[in-house]
Amino acid sequence: QVQLIESGGRLVQAGDSLRLSCAASGRTISSYGMGWFRQAPGKEREFVATISRIGSGRDYADSVNGRFTISRDNAKNTVYLQMNSLKPEDTAVYFCAQGRTKSTSRYEYTYWGQGTQVTVSS
Repeated sequence: QVQLIESGGRLVQAGDSLRLSCAASGRTISSYGMGWFRQAPGKEREFVATISRIGSGRDYADSVNGRFTISRDNAKNTVYLQMNSLKPEDTAVYFCAQGRTKSTSRYEYTYWGQGTQVTVSS
């Protein structure tokens, strides 16, 4: 059974930085694409970032490109999302997901974490 556990979310001020972590258990992540998505209250879950199996390929949503960086440490079975220059509109629950390959579509992911709350105050 694959389990993904996100951590690192908290209340921060606009302009601050935050790093989210996603620790996987039950299966090594090295053979899978990984992604980060987020969901704000009353909105649909949206794509944030994705990374290929060995980290050579990465894609970002336009809204976070240049501010967020996704990375992975396959030896630690962990994926990270470094978030810089945070804005109030980044406030959401952030989810980690595992899929067959990297993808911007949430429908390509099989396993999901429970999410971690990020709140950015103005």
